[in-house]
Amino acid sequence: MRNLSQYFARIAVTLWVGGIWAIGYITAPVLFGSLSDKQLAGNLAGNMFSVMAYVGIVCGVYLILQRLAAVGGAAFKQAFFWAALVMLLLTLAGHFGIQPILESLKQQAMPKAVMESIFHDRFVRWHGISSIVYLIESLLGLVLVFKQTNK
Repeated sequence: MRNLSQYFARIAVTLWVGGIWAIGYITAPVLFGSLSDKQLAGNLAGNMFSVMAYVGIVCGVYLILQRLAAVGGAAFKQAFFWAALVMLLLTLAGHFGIQPILESLKQQAMPKAVMESIFHDRFVRWHGISSIVYLIESLLGLVLVFKQTNK
């Protein structure tokens, strides 16, 4: 690697993709498996996913701009660029679109837990959509890992 921006790009890929995989596929399942209070587990996982969304936004914007600066218009022909862009869009849609809906359903269910309320079915549906978005994002992250070089 010739310059500092490429080093930062590798760090951004590692942080973003590693965080997605670690939180989504290790930490959250451990929380739900270890804590008897599922509402607490959900709140903790939600907080971690929220932090990860902001990490993803920063990393995604950096990776897109860095790739454009490094290779110019050729970036539009690279899987890396498109994977980063779609991941960023999915992160934005998940955090600013889907998560507020889930949070609203939780608030409407109060004082009951959402899973014990009349909002159960809607929450499950939106949570499923969120999970699919997250899965697609995590798979696109593999593209970033495998296509990091500025060819």
